[in-house]
Amino acid sequence: MESSRLFFEADVLDVDEVWTEAWALARLVAAVGAAALVPMALQWLVVETLGFASVFVTVLSLATQFVLAVGTGVVALYVVARGVQLADA
Repeated sequence: MESSRLFFEADVLDVDEVWTEAWALARLVAAVGAAALVPMALQWLVVETLGFASVFVTVLSLATQFVLAVGTGVVALYVVARGVQLADA
């Protein structure tokens, strides 16, 4: 069975397919970043506007870390799953 190289057609790089995959991945990373900005912005508002550091700051900091950790996992799973899909096609 002959193995095909992903993103190559007749030994020429298919730039359009690479950009399509890169754009989808970039949108996913941007969505994770935007989701992480929500608790970070709330934390900034609590500290700067209200002028105090409290338990809320710690909770919001942990929430930001959690969103980033879960988002990183989702992005990694997307990359692996998409790679398997492309390899099978």
